[in-house]
Amino acid sequence: MFPKYDIIVVGAGHAGCEAAAAAANLGSRVLLVTMNMQTIAQMSCNPAMGGIAKGQIVREIDALGGYSGIVTDESMIQFRMLNKSKGPAMWSPRAQNDRMLFSWKWREMLEATSNLDFYQDMVKELIVRDNRVVGIKTGLGHFIYSDAVILTNGTFLNGLVHIGDKNFGGGRIAEKASVGITEQLVSLGFESDRLKTGTPPRVDGRSLDYSKMDEQPGDEEIVGFSFIDTQKPVKQRSCWITYTDKRVHDILRTGFDRSPMFSGKIEGIGPRYCPSIEDKINRFSERDRHQLFVEPEGWTTVEVYINGFSTSLPEEIQYEALRNIRGFENAKMFRPGYAIEYDYFPPTQLKYSLETKLVDNLFFAGQINGTTGYEEAACQGLMAGINSHQKTKNLDPIVLKRSEAYIGVLIDDLISKGTNEPYRMFTSRAEFRTLLRQDNADLRLTELSYKLGLASQDRMEKVKSKKDGVEKIKQILVDFPVTPEEINPFFEGKSSSLIFEKQKIAKLLLRPEIELHELMKALPNLQNELGHFSKEIIEQASIQIKYDVYIEKEKELVERMGQLEDLTIPETFDYKKISALGNEAREKLLKIKPSTLGQASRISGINPSDVQILMVYMGR
Repeated sequence: MFPKYDIIVVGAGHAGCEAAAAAANLGSRVLLVTMNMQTIAQMSCNPAMGGIAKGQIVREIDALGGYSGIVTDESMIQFRMLNKSKGPAMWSPRAQNDRMLFSWKWREMLEATSNLDFYQDMVKELIVRDNRVVGIKTGLGHFIYSDAVILTNGTFLNGLVHIGDKNFGGGRIAEKASVGITEQLVSLGFESDRLKTGTPPRVDGRSLDYSKMDEQPGDEEIVGFSFIDTQKPVKQRSCWITYTDKRVHDILRTGFDRSPMFSGKIEGIGPRYCPSIEDKINRFSERDRHQLFVEPEGWTTVEVYINGFSTSLPEEIQYEALRNIRGFENAKMFRPGYAIEYDYFPPTQLKYSLETKLVDNLFFAGQINGTTGYEEAACQGLMAGINSHQKTKNLDPIVLKRSEAYIGVLIDDLISKGTNEPYRMFTSRAEFRTLLRQDNADLRLTELSYKLGLASQDRMEKVKSKKDGVEKIKQILVDFPVTPEEINPFFEGKSSSLIFEKQKIAKLLLRPEIELHELMKALPNLQNELGHFSKEIIEQASIQIKYDVYIEKEKELVERMGQLEDLTIPETFDYKKISALGNEAREKLLKIKPSTLGQASRISGINPSDVQILMVYMGR
């Protein structure tokens, strides 16, 4: 019934979809197996993509030829560029999406992808021979063979849903859990643990009084996520802001004795940076209120998502508390919030390619690795799809460095440091964030992907055109003179220091309060010189000039730190022979088996003296 596949992807969430698309577009014959064909790429929690650091990840996925950026652009109902008041390294795109349209667009793109088949069934078991995965066994009893398998099970591995004192098996509400895989992997020697996440109640938007809330419209300019031309909305839907108060907190506290989080029914650790509302009022008891974002779920639906009100309290407590929130006095609840516990596998058990160390040709991506968030899952799926193709074709793995992409930071963090709580990406995790901006993801990554065979010719041509345009503008700005008479009236209006002799535009741009688009409006001759370039290229040139000093400093730091990254450690290296190493360092090194001294230096518990000892022992 089934042919042999190059790669089988288990699970069709954000990680599974990107993995299947990447491997298939590279030329592998791929089977995507999901328990429900109607929930492909479902946005299980908030119908939104991007945000702080996450927006950078989506743009990196797009630059590499993944689908998330395109799907996000074509299903968004609102766009905002966050942190515009800060420097470009902090700018992060975020979109509110139509939940149903997002999933439909993903399925449409996958069905248009060559080399990709689909099958609806539960995967109960892996077929493993001589420590190598060779296929899967399904719930219907089918044996399907392949050269590699990618597990992207999300929250479905022994998933357990909690609402107050009720709990039942499920990977999402009204969807059954996946059983059998965890137990088999543990029997093969893998270490597993439990994590927890949650979601808020959904309400009927017709029952809300928006006049009592603060409106949060989208940006006038929709930049979007994809570097290729995508269809973006001509109008946007607003989100709204309201707040909890003491009365709401008191009502929520009445349910604490029945909260699975406080009663001990939930064993898994929840996300530190996206806590439930009961966790927030318990941990931050001194705060009188917490902000809530009231977000529409699509263009036509009346369903509304209450961002900031994730909870697993009893339904009646959720309902009473909701009705005491300003604007929610007559709220009707579509379904309650809930928490979900699930199995994951500490990611220190992976190689940088996301292949497992214990079983050859078996790859993990997404929440199975302890991450949280669609964007984190999607980028892991993309890299697992690429590297499973590389492995089955006897090609070298593709590993992004911390200085090349947020994706590289995320994977390095997971493998070097591990995680015992749901991992979430922030700009603060990246030491080279001036280099890793959302605006230059295409300049950083598309050429690599093009050489690999994933990014299209169209993408590569756009990158070449952008690079050429940026260099031309920078040269114009370096050469373009301006007199005091021309520019001082503009400076007076900006409360900026006047000039008393001719200066070049490039020098004036170093002033933090001066932007290139403002200078173009003030200087007609400059507008004539640059007016034919796109806004994107003009902005990129401006950023590179304004932040050149900081960019060069980070590049120098990358070069210095790169010396450790170039010092490889053989897989057979015997740490037991190095008596100078402490017990903790030896245990960590034996467990993680870093591939370079750079990775060894980032392992929790490894200090600089341990690295020096390794360098001496390796003759460095």
